[in-house]
Amino acid sequence: MLHVDIPTPPEIRFLARARGRACVSLYLPTTPLTQEAEKDRIVLKHLAAEACQQLEAAGSDKRQIAALAEQLDDLIDDNAFWRLQAHSLAIFATPEWVRTFRLPNRIGPTVQVSDRFHLKPLLRAVTFPHEAVVLALSQNHVRVVEVFAELPPRALQVDGMPQDAASAIGKSSIGDRSPSGRIQGAEGLKVRLRQFARQVDGALRDVLSGRETPLILAATAPIDAIFRSVNTYSHLADQQIATSPDRLTDLELADAARPILDAMHAGEIEEMRKLFETRENQGRATTDLAHAARAATYGAVAVLLVDIDAEDPGWVDENDGSVQFAETAGATSYSITAEIAVRALASGARVLAVRKADLPDGASLAAILRYAM
Repeated sequence: MLHVDIPTPPEIRFLARARGRACVSLYLPTTPLTQEAEKDRIVLKHLAAEACQQLEAAGSDKRQIAALAEQLDDLIDDNAFWRLQAHSLAIFATPEWVRTFRLPNRIGPTVQVSDRFHLKPLLRAVTFPHEAVVLALSQNHVRVVEVFAELPPRALQVDGMPQDAASAIGKSSIGDRSPSGRIQGAEGLKVRLRQFARQVDGALRDVLSGRETPLILAATAPIDAIFRSVNTYSHLADQQIATSPDRLTDLELADAARPILDAMHAGEIEEMRKLFETRENQGRATTDLAHAARAATYGAVAVLLVDIDAEDPGWVDENDGSVQFAETAGATSYSITAEIAVRALASGARVLAVRKADLPDGASLAAILRYAM
């Protein structure tokens, strides 16, 4: 089983604000199989040694280097820590402290040493919809299942959730033949199903309130359309699992939901590409690194698509956002696109980590601005 702890927005902001002469960012692929974790420790030992060598080459204080090496050695030697892992491990270390995050996506071995942390590889884990809630709904049964991109699904117990349509309306059957106003025949069935759907929606509010997790409906006609007509959750996916959920296990629901998650992410990227084209004609979009860096520094970026694999070492001025490029990455430089992304996040921008093929004209990023500048 994977053990995942994706950083929250406050944790991202904490790491983004951190500054120091010895900020080390390490990423490595890991295995959730405890018996195979020893090779991951060896990889981390080599990455930690490389980070210390970079600090030495940059003339960092030897006592700081020794303190940082001790922090990383303690992590390498922690048997309990290595028993519970996912597909990748992100480590952010200073001589004073270490933060670790276990990630569901696979990230290759990376060492970055600078005066700030290298956060760009985290962006895909943070911005890609790795989870969803599936509502398996029929007249006879209701299930709520939490689905993850690379984790087993988990059934959720929801307080106040009716077991089925009949119990929701206090009847032995929703096909009760006794007429009462509109409650008769085909029209009566729809009325009772709508009452049932409202109770389901109400029970979900406590679970989904304040979240942006996609809700994927697994249902067939007529209950699917009826639920959509009373639903109050704004992140209900347009696409649904159009199979009777009574016939599907939780694992089968998860397998059916994951392509919907992928399609939602692809659709969002395509929507942003179209918006970029519109805003570019209005002077409110750019693929130029220098322009985007200045805009991010002044809080002018509304949406940013950034290539998670771009290599562009250099510096971005703290005050005016001017850019200087470096020939190679080192202890005194950092990824310019990553720094732009972090500054955009800090000002409330929507940031999407994408592949280069998703960006216009092979650029490293695409910034949609709040106003022309």
